[in-house]
Amino acid sequence: IAQAFWTKELAARQFLTVPFRLLLRRNLLEQSLWMSIKKNGRILFEQMKTKRILVGISGASGAPIAIQLLKRLKKMETVETHLLLTRGAELTISQETAYSVEQVKSLADVCYDIGEIGQCPASGSFPMDAMIVVPCSMKTVAGIVSGYSDNLLLRAADVTIKEARPLILVPRESPLSPIHLRNLQELSAMGVRIVPPMISFYQNYTTIEEWTNNFVERLLEVVGLKNEMKSWSGM
Repeated sequence: IAQAFWTKELAARQFLTVPFRLLLRRNLLEQSLWMSIKKNGRILFEQMKTKRILVGISGASGAPIAIQLLKRLKKMETVETHLLLTRGAELTISQETAYSVEQVKSLADVCYDIGEIGQCPASGSFPMDAMIVVPCSMKTVAGIVSGYSDNLLLRAADVTIKEARPLILVPRESPLSPIHLRNLQELSAMGVRIVPPMISFYQNYTTIEEWTNNFVERLLEVVGLKNEMKSWSGM
């Protein structure tokens, strides 16, 4: 098994997962093998390290974008997806998609109850690599900018900011009022990435699905994950 870690990257991808690491720790013999791999195969281990991404879905229009993001993250072997759904998001999912709420939850590795304010994302000691709120309602924006953490999504965003971790918001509203613009500007000044779902016409999309898919690739690029975004190639 140890030889496979050195000679086959595919085997390493298969074995270096959270469940396998937990399995290795169940007895002393396997634990010593794990420690040896960590010590001698440090570079390989760092390459295979799991990224933990927290996805928050609020009640704004744009549920198909969130679902496509979850589907893309699920395909990534080195990404562990955590999910938060507001009550409004559950209604929007039913309105805008053919997915049930349970089907959306099944796309994530871990899903939290929005009302359980004491869950893992509520603490800065719980490691998280990035948080994406997509779509992000103006109510959620207002809650984040004011530090009004009355549910787990808002608290998790608050933690992400205080721990200086990447926070990406995908605001969905039009037209934007002076209040909306002020709140978004204040968050941007704090280092929060504001990525509105803007249509880019130069790619000549023929369906809304094509645009949605490429916008999700853009989000992956912003958060630093491998993506297939169709980028600008000049005129």
